[in-house]
Amino acid sequence: MAEVVLFQLPISIFGSLELAVATLLERRQSVNRWFPAVRLKMDRVRPGEPDSLEASLMQLINDHHDKSLKLRAFTEQSKKDAVQSATRVSDLLVDAVNGGVQEAYAIEKKIEMEIRALAASIMRFGKQTDQWLAASHAINTAIKEIGDFENWMKTMEFDCRSITTAICNIHQA
Repeated sequence: MAEVVLFQLPISIFGSLELAVATLLERRQSVNRWFPAVRLKMDRVRPGEPDSLEASLMQLINDHHDKSLKLRAFTEQSKKDAVQSATRVSDLLVDAVNGGVQEAYAIEKKIEMEIRALAASIMRFGKQTDQWLAASHAINTAIKEIGDFENWMKTMEFDCRSITTAICNIHQA
């Protein structure tokens, strides 16, 4: 019974399988020195028997292998979970950034459409202003002509009066 308790230690105490085997061998030597009766019993144990050192070492190796497999599976699952979480976080960040970008893009498109409409209105008003300017120039020219005609008429009237006065003066004299 003493061998079983002495030699079946969990590997997690030692940290590695090599350290566990070295510790077991050291303990076996220590037991041989201090407890000769146990040494005799250990010498009688045959390899392959449940209480032998070989069986204990095999048990340790199997336990270590099982724990390694479980740890590897746990690590892989944790890695997958971390990758999924990172992917989710990056997707959320992209959505948050893109939401603002999409809103800015929509506003930019509206502004561009309003600028185009305003440019079209400016062009239309420019043409209309040119038409009004041409019409007012035509009216101004007509008014000038009327003013010139009026001046000509006044000049003609003055000339006619002068001639009439001269004829009346000649006739009376």
